[in-house]
Amino acid sequence: MISINPEVGPEPFAEEAVHGFPDLPTYIANVFHPDGWLVKEMGLEFRPQQAEMAGAVAGALLDDEGLLFEAGTGVGKSLAYLVPGILMAVRCKRPLVVSSHTIALQEQILRKDIPFCRKFFSKVPHLESFAGFGSALLVGKANYLCPNRLRAAIRAKAELFPTDEMAELQRIADWAESTEKGMRQELNPPPQPSVWTLVNADSSTCNRKQCNPEHCHYQKAKKAIQDADVLIVNHSLLFALVGAGAQPAGKTPGVLFPRDLVVLDEAHRVPAVATEHFGANISSYGLDFSLKLLFNPRRGRGFLTKVGSLKDCKLVEKAIEAGEYFFGDVQETYLEGKPVIRIREAPGGELDVLLPLFDLVQRLKILIDQQSSERLISELKDHRDRIQEYFQGIHKFWAMEDKGHVHWVEATGKRGSVIHLRTAPIDVAPYLRDHLFGRGTSVVMASATLSISGRMESFQKKAGAEGLSTGMQDSPFNFEANVRAFVAEDAPDVAGGGDKGALVPYFARNILHFATGIRGGTLVLFTGYREMDAVADKLEGKLEAVGRQLFVQGRDYARMEMLSRFQDAGNAILLGTDSFWTGVDVPGPSLSQVIVTRLPFENPTHPVAEARQEWISAKGGSPFFEMTVPDAVIQFRQGIGRLVRKWDDRGLLVLLDSRVLRKNYGKQFLDALPVPYFTFAGHALPDVAALGI
Repeated sequence: MISINPEVGPEPFAEEAVHGFPDLPTYIANVFHPDGWLVKEMGLEFRPQQAEMAGAVAGALLDDEGLLFEAGTGVGKSLAYLVPGILMAVRCKRPLVVSSHTIALQEQILRKDIPFCRKFFSKVPHLESFAGFGSALLVGKANYLCPNRLRAAIRAKAELFPTDEMAELQRIADWAESTEKGMRQELNPPPQPSVWTLVNADSSTCNRKQCNPEHCHYQKAKKAIQDADVLIVNHSLLFALVGAGAQPAGKTPGVLFPRDLVVLDEAHRVPAVATEHFGANISSYGLDFSLKLLFNPRRGRGFLTKVGSLKDCKLVEKAIEAGEYFFGDVQETYLEGKPVIRIREAPGGELDVLLPLFDLVQRLKILIDQQSSERLISELKDHRDRIQEYFQGIHKFWAMEDKGHVHWVEATGKRGSVIHLRTAPIDVAPYLRDHLFGRGTSVVMASATLSISGRMESFQKKAGAEGLSTGMQDSPFNFEANVRAFVAEDAPDVAGGGDKGALVPYFARNILHFATGIRGGTLVLFTGYREMDAVADKLEGKLEAVGRQLFVQGRDYARMEMLSRFQDAGNAILLGTDSFWTGVDVPGPSLSQVIVTRLPFENPTHPVAEARQEWISAKGGSPFFEMTVPDAVIQFRQGIGRLVRKWDDRGLLVLLDSRVLRKNYGKQFLDALPVPYFTFAGHALPDVAALGI
């Protein structure tokens, strides 16, 4: 469970402050023109694709309409939406919300694109008045240190912290003396969750009345947000806030703030992220952690040791035992060693075992009424609301009240010891239609991969964006001159009953040939860890013998460090799955080849995928062609899109899955290749060294 405080964002402004900007198209035409301001003042090369996109975005913003725009790598889509978006935000006093999926893009927008816009505007007399636009990063309250809560924790450390956590509290206190932003991400190593929870701003005690914006990091950030014309956020927080009801009240237009303008970059990820946040996730760890903040029996410490009695602490013990018994019974009854199981029918029962949670909530209400300190009242209310959310959430799950949602139980953690009760909407389109496109304001979705074979209908249907305007501009890069594509015609057909054991040696043999045949580095994309690890074991010694370093996802390094080392190596081989299909930006020869081992079809046994297949079938459709193939094509396009990241990048695309040559759906994947392809077989492997890459 998460607690999202909707108390964020700009203050509502007077209706009369909002006015149109009829000259916006003229401004955009002067910016994005062969002899325009970008070319003359910043020395940028004119890109007609960028000019087309900027014009389409300006039109959508002016008309308060939705827009889906696919812009290939190199179009420069961030400037194409930032320039018209910022001009509109400043002139019309309407905040521009820009949301991305990856940290890498968020960093690019914050550290490169926004400073560029300020510099550019300041150089053009007609744009000079826009150069002072304010920008801010929007993150959850839990990321900020609250000095008031830190001081309270230090005063009450004997009651709240065991000896082994005292040093961590002191480390945070020492860091607080010098930190400028007070964000958890600045602290290295990251703070212990049990300590950070008691000092961060995610509490109703951190408010304007009790916390001075000059000293409180969250209140300072909140003021910057209120003053900002441009707000940068990620998809996860955006939909967490929207899902928690943090939208403008009543009929006031706006997705997150009154009359905001919204751009969602990396929009191909929106349906998946929204699916997660319009559902529920109730975990055994979260409940146990929340209860032990009140009182931890093993350590004899917690918030109630300060404001409650021994009897109150005993009540928390009973609630902890009730939670452990309940989730233990769920694990034993449903999982039986399996990591995920779908719940198709309401389990039934009265859940009497959870009554101690109800009793605790009632007791906390009494304790709240007994307090005179506003800070203690606020803290107790936070604890009460959190426990009540768990109690009500479990009952709601147990009764399967969310119609149109799939319900499942899941075990996570190193030993599968954390049990989750989860739900997700089977069809997320109505939620996106209501919470994005139905909010009376402009919402622009942009990505390099929204279409399949030049058509967007599949994504529009999934995103609830039917009927919206669309635009599409291909990458301006010269793929025909710089890229060669190869497709294997003899890959083992394991899906057709072939020998699954033949795949690993086949992959290893071909990866070794292609990866060592070029001078630069190779990214190899897998669809699962088992095959990836087996191939890695076969390649390790052989690559070491030829002086090539091997990086494997899940071994040795975290993702960002691995990418950094891979780029520095220059000619290494990186084997990755899931997260490495997207968000990898390694320009230059360090990534000169992308090898796709298998088409990225989603696991059809996951409860969400399974429920969606049943839903499509019930309507007389084909789950494979309406869901499985479109999703895989988008993922495939993302994967091969890792190869060319700048104008002079050169390289190879290799596909080791012959199904594209045999199956009727194969053309959709082949159409995604940016160049014509050559086929090859094991008896006649291409001489890639002769290509000079």
